[in-house]
Amino acid sequence: MKMLSTGFACLAAAATFVATTITPVAAEEAWPSGPVSVIMHTKPGGTSDIFIRTLAKSLEPEIGRDVIVVNAPGGGGANQMSRVSSAKPDGLTLGVNTLTHFTGMQTNLKGTFAPEDFSWIASVQEDPILFFVREDSPYQSFDDVIAAAKENPESINIGGFGPIGSMQHIGMSMLENATDTKFNWIGYPSTPDIIAALLGGHVDIGVSNLGPTAEYFESGRIRGMGVLANERLAGKPDLPTFIEQGVDVDSSWIQVRGVFGPADMPMELQQKVADAFHEAMRADSYQEYARSTGVTDSWMGPAEYADFVANISDVAVEQLTAAGVLQ
Repeated sequence: MKMLSTGFACLAAAATFVATTITPVAAEEAWPSGPVSVIMHTKPGGTSDIFIRTLAKSLEPEIGRDVIVVNAPGGGGANQMSRVSSAKPDGLTLGVNTLTHFTGMQTNLKGTFAPEDFSWIASVQEDPILFFVREDSPYQSFDDVIAAAKENPESINIGGFGPIGSMQHIGMSMLENATDTKFNWIGYPSTPDIIAALLGGHVDIGVSNLGPTAEYFESGRIRGMGVLANERLAGKPDLPTFIEQGVDVDSSWIQVRGVFGPADMPMELQQKVADAFHEAMRADSYQEYARSTGVTDSWMGPAEYADFVANISDVAVEQLTAAGVLQ
């Protein structure tokens, strides 16, 4: 695990490198005429969905095109990836990826999609995951959760995005390995579904990012158990990390969001798309959203992001193997 943590830390450092110069994209040079469709792998209201809808407000004037967000959940990302991979490589059909795309291509989507089926255009965000309970939960701390899980293994239901092998499931598995416990994973297609299941008593603990859960923290309906990160979230400074709570877990396993497209997109076009997204991220409206939700901006362009994807795919295999998902 030490080698794994070090390798991923290097990748994370590359992801947070801020480019010193980004060239604004002239609308007439960036894309052919017509709206740009961004295909999502989640239902409306999830973390990634909120991200792209917020960014679209500053992206549209940057490129001089309408940006249409299309939700295509299902199949652990298969529906979205199918639509993106079959589109023309003209920049008019793009997708937003998360770390789950890379774990999925090693598990439920293995043999269906591979990294070379797409153009990996730009990184945009890093976003740690956090674990939370209902306000009336009997668990007052993560120590309480550990004690209950040791007394009755697999009696605690944890709900998060995606099937076994997804990014959030791996985060749970890492906590299991670090605490010698065993939980029961229940996968959902979106963060609103996770919240509904938690508040409805169908799961004991939820997993998500801060963005879509912030309002529930503010209203006092949920309480945090910990954040899987090196440092506390700026948007939730009262929530300690698991490391602060004495859990020896690899905190470099963080959510990564990026922009991808069909295979064989010309490199010049990929660069223009990357520049447009990165320039739109500089808008005050987007920065206000990003800082309030605790995400970190990431600025890799096509060449750097393609290298990152190749490396993170190897890391995903190691994490999946450590979690017992791959043999």
